[in-house]
Amino acid sequence: MPRIARIFLWIVISLLGVTAVAVAAFQRGEPVNALWLVVAGVCTFAVSYRFYSAWLMAKVLTIDDNRAPAAVTCSDGTDFVPTPKWVVFGHHFAAIAGPGPLVGPVLAAQFGYLPGMIWILVGATLGGGVHDAVILFASMRRNGKSLGQMLKEEMNPVIGLIAMVSLLAIMTILLAVLGLVVVKALAESPWGLFTIAATIPLAFVMGLMIKSGKVSVTAASVFGVIGLMAAVVAGKYLPPAMTEALTLKPTQLAWAIMIYGFAASVLPVWMLLAPRDYLSTFMKLGTVAILGIFIVILAPPLHMPALTPFIHGGGFVVPGPVFPFVCITIACGAISGFHSLIASGTTPKLLAREKDIRLVGYGSMIVEMLVSLMAIIAACALQPGEYFAINSPVPPGNKAALSAQIEKISNIDDKGTYKVTEADMLRMTRDMGEPTTVKLADGTVVNDYPTMVGKTGGAPTFAVGMAHLFAKVIPGKTALSLWYHFAIMFEALFILTTLDAGTRVGRFILQDLLGNISPKLGKTDSWLGNVLATGLLVAAWGFFLYQGALDPAGIAKSLWPIFGISNQLLAVIALCLGTVVLIKMGKIRHCWVTAAPMIFLTIVTFSAGYLKIFSPGAAGFIPEIEKQQALIATGLTGPALKAAETSLFNARIDVAVTITFLFFVTIIVLGTARECWLLITKRKAIVLQESEYTHHI
Repeated sequence: MPRIARIFLWIVISLLGVTAVAVAAFQRGEPVNALWLVVAGVCTFAVSYRFYSAWLMAKVLTIDDNRAPAAVTCSDGTDFVPTPKWVVFGHHFAAIAGPGPLVGPVLAAQFGYLPGMIWILVGATLGGGVHDAVILFASMRRNGKSLGQMLKEEMNPVIGLIAMVSLLAIMTILLAVLGLVVVKALAESPWGLFTIAATIPLAFVMGLMIKSGKVSVTAASVFGVIGLMAAVVAGKYLPPAMTEALTLKPTQLAWAIMIYGFAASVLPVWMLLAPRDYLSTFMKLGTVAILGIFIVILAPPLHMPALTPFIHGGGFVVPGPVFPFVCITIACGAISGFHSLIASGTTPKLLAREKDIRLVGYGSMIVEMLVSLMAIIAACALQPGEYFAINSPVPPGNKAALSAQIEKISNIDDKGTYKVTEADMLRMTRDMGEPTTVKLADGTVVNDYPTMVGKTGGAPTFAVGMAHLFAKVIPGKTALSLWYHFAIMFEALFILTTLDAGTRVGRFILQDLLGNISPKLGKTDSWLGNVLATGLLVAAWGFFLYQGALDPAGIAKSLWPIFGISNQLLAVIALCLGTVVLIKMGKIRHCWVTAAPMIFLTIVTFSAGYLKIFSPGAAGFIPEIEKQQALIATGLTGPALKAAETSLFNARIDVAVTITFLFFVTIIVLGTARECWLLITKRKAIVLQESEYTHHI
């Protein structure tokens, strides 16, 4: 194509993207069509990948494709294996695209579709893609070393040790929230629980088939996919006895997930982790692609307003104002610190050429950006009142609380935008195939109860939105219920895969620390070290998971905000390393590409941390402590007293956890600032800890 034609084409694409964003932002009076968000996302994807990522690779990182990366120089056929770029892309995308790009945008839809859309587009292209690519680049040039190891070598041992402790603490919260999302989706849902439970024996059989060498990977995959589909359908026809047995309370599910997480981390990788990861990757990529196609075919209107009254705070899905909370609620899909663990974990040990950092590091991040936009569309295509009812923290079976919450939602404004009734939610519950009977702790049975109300956590909301889209393209008498439980299975499957993989990675980090106490405990081939480290880690994240399961509003008020804060603090740590590395490379004039998002995220996380500790409007922990203490002082008894004591205990723990995270990251940020100052003023010799240059054959 002639140069003038190329220039004209990119000008048209850029203008089309700007137009799409403008329409989404300023159109009023009638629902915005979801296609405008799709166009905005695709144009942003194209322009950022074509221009910004190319400049980042050529001018900032100065990629050298003649240099052999870690996958080649350290090739051992086990951990370091040069792998085709598209295979690595699939692995990396599957690893980073956990629940965040689906759940976070759904929760942030409370503010309207516009804040989340803007943060996703800007955050992914200028922050997330840079974050992932720079850390992947740094690790590939340092023999595939981890984030903690690189911080220790490029800065100093003290910062490295603090970073390792911070990584472990942050991962504990991340894993607890992953488990809680599954708990909220599967509680009181025998159909959904049966489907997910069935994936465990399926994974075992797949693992045995592949391990035997007598069955091809393709045949095992076909078996797994057919088994998954059969489990989704069979869940609808469970006998009464099994239905009752699989109707579990949140606390019971929490224990089940802890047991599963321990077993999955201790068992050989081929037995459960690898086949589930492989199966979930197929489901994830396939389902996301189909969802995108269906959105384009249907072009659904967005019923949620561009901005809701909750942008100023006071929401019950995400307590607090739109800034800074939209930036911590949506992490994966915009910028996520968790990605740095993958970019300095398995991916640098597989990527065979430096030039492919652009595709795998930056490219997979902006593909995840498109997935997050689809999640916003799925949530905002629902009626606003139904969205808020699903995400209301109402205890199951409490009809008085249900009526009060439904009235509160309907009165959010006086235009009827959020109007919803108990009958609407009861109909939705039946359409989705969920139970309409709740058995209370005292044995009382509540009939005709809409159990879809109170399914907080984001996953059920996304599943409802996805079910409506799928049922319009592939209709049927029971299409809604089948597609809803397919969506729940799809989400829970890869969340649990991230959970068990994360537990295994956390075990390695903990064993590194335990190795300082006893070298035997630090060996990954030590049975005692494996079991001890896994037990300690599962106990840590299991504690937070159980406390969140006890509190109906726990995921909205505390755990998801702490998850968002901790995840973005991890991104701050990674960007600190990236900034120091760029300065040492002589790229001072370009180090703003990491320093700017680092400074922005530092402001975001510390602002959110302050509000979550002190602000009543953001469901602050200290105001919650004062509130529960006052309630207890009134002489509460029975279940009310127990609930107040649980909330009080959780709030105190939340204060301690948030302050600890902020303290650790403050030390790391100040240490980075000092390191940068010493390097820039030449008061410290520049020593770049890259591996020896080896020419690529």
